[in-house]
Amino acid sequence: MEIELIGAISEGLLVEVRGVLAKHAVEAYLIGGYVRDTLLGRDRGDIDIVVATGAMEIAQDVARSIGGKYVPLDEANEIARVVLPHGKTERQRYLDFSSMRGSIEEDLAHRDFTINAIAVSLGESAHLIDPLGGRRDLKERLVRAASDEAFEEDPARLLRAVRLAAEFGFVIEPRTEALIQRYSKLIAKVASERITEELCRILAAPKAAQSLRYLDQLRLLEAIIPELTILKGAEQPKEHFWDVFEHSMETVAAIELLLRERGAASGSENIIALAPWSAALSLHFDQEVSNGHTRRVLLKLAALLHDIAKPQTKTIDDSGRTRFFGHPKEGARIAGEILERLRFSSREVKMIQKMIEHHLRPAQMGEGALPSHRAIYRYFRDTDDVGIDTIFLSLADHLATRGPMLDLAQWQEHARMADYVLAERFKEESVVTPPKLIDGHDLIDIFGMSPGPQIGVLLEEVRQGQAAGEITTREEALSFVAKRVNQ
Repeated sequence: MEIELIGAISEGLLVEVRGVLAKHAVEAYLIGGYVRDTLLGRDRGDIDIVVATGAMEIAQDVARSIGGKYVPLDEANEIARVVLPHGKTERQRYLDFSSMRGSIEEDLAHRDFTINAIAVSLGESAHLIDPLGGRRDLKERLVRAASDEAFEEDPARLLRAVRLAAEFGFVIEPRTEALIQRYSKLIAKVASERITEELCRILAAPKAAQSLRYLDQLRLLEAIIPELTILKGAEQPKEHFWDVFEHSMETVAAIELLLRERGAASGSENIIALAPWSAALSLHFDQEVSNGHTRRVLLKLAALLHDIAKPQTKTIDDSGRTRFFGHPKEGARIAGEILERLRFSSREVKMIQKMIEHHLRPAQMGEGALPSHRAIYRYFRDTDDVGIDTIFLSLADHLATRGPMLDLAQWQEHARMADYVLAERFKEESVVTPPKLIDGHDLIDIFGMSPGPQIGVLLEEVRQGQAAGEITTREEALSFVAKRVNQ
C-alpha cells in the first residue's frame, strides 16, 4: 500500500498541485484521510495538504492553476479550501490547505488520531512519515488518540473516535477510551452542527444501535441528549420485555434489521422473511433529505426518540394497568426541541416529529382486519411524506416490545398488514393522492356556498370517497356534494 500511496501523488490532480508547490519552493505534505484511506485500500475523499508557510497564498495559486474556487476558511490560522471544478474528478471535491505548526512531526503530534497522523512528502523525493505508529494501528484496526491532550484541543474528537471505529469496524484502544470518559463533559463546548454531523455519520454506519450503546457507555449519549436519562429504569407494562431506554435502543436495532443493513443481528431470518422489502423501498430509504442525511438516518433517530415522553405521560388506572396516554404527540414535541437544539433542518425536524406522532397508527389501522382504502388514504394524508417510514417504525417498535418473547403469529399478522398497505401505496397512487375532481370554486359557483371551513370539510369527504372507490368522476363528486348540501 505504501507503493500505491507514493504512486498516487504522481497522478492526475496532485501532479498539478505539486507543480504549483515547486514554484513556491515550500515544504509540503499530504496528510489525513486521503493518506489513511489509500493505506486501507478504501475510496479516497477530500485532500488535506499542510505547507511550511503561506497556505492562503498557495491555495489561491492552486485554484487559479486548476480552475477551482478559492475559499478562505480561517485566515487567523491560515486555513483555506480549493473547491474543485466540476468534472475535474468524480470523487474528490476539495483541496484543503493549512500551515504547519512547527515541523511536520510536531504538526502530526497535534492531529486527532494516529491513523490520521501519517504524512507523505510532496517534494521531489516522496516519502512517508509516521512518527506515531499510525500504520501499525491501521493494521491492528485501532483508534488511538495522537496525544493525551487530543480531546482537550478539540472535544468534537470525542464523537469522531466512535464514528471512525463504526465506519471502519475498528476498536478504540483502552487508553483512548479512558480519555474519552474522562473528558466526556467537554462535548458540551462543541457546536451543535458538528455534534449533529458526527452523530448522523454514526447512525449511517453499520451497527448503529451498538454504537449508540457505546456512546452511552462512554458518557457521551446523555451529554448530547440529556432527555434520554429519564428513560433508564422507566418500567413498562408486562407486554414489554425491556424498560423504555432499552426498548428505544432495541428499536434502533430492529430498524437496522428491517432495512437489511450490513451487520444487523443474525439468527433472525424467520422474522425478517415475513417483513416487507423491495427495491423501491431500498431506494426510498436511501433518499437524501438534507445535509447528506438520508431517510435511513432520520428513521433511526425517530426510533431512538419515539418513546421519549413515556415517563412524563405514565399513569396507572384503577385496575393497576400502566398507560402512556398522549405520549406520541408529547414525544413529537420533545423530539422537536431536541432536534432544533442540534440544528437539524426544519424539514428533518418535521419528518421525525410526524413519525413519532403517528408511530402507533399503522398497528391500529385495520383493527384485526386489513384496512380499507379509506383508512389507507387517511393514514397517508396525516403522515404526509413519511407514511412509509412510519410503517417501518411501527414494525420495529413491535419487534422491540416483546424481544425474545416475540409471538411469531402476531408478528406475521402485523407484517402482513404493513405489506398490504405498502403494496396499495405503490400500486395505486389514487388511494394516497386522488386526482382533483372539484374544488372550492365549484362549491361556491354551483351550490352557492359561502367561503368557509365547510367547503374544506366537503372536499375532504370527496377525496375519502375517491380513495374508497366510491367516487370516480366529476359528476359523481358533484352529486355527492349535492346530497350533503341538501342534508
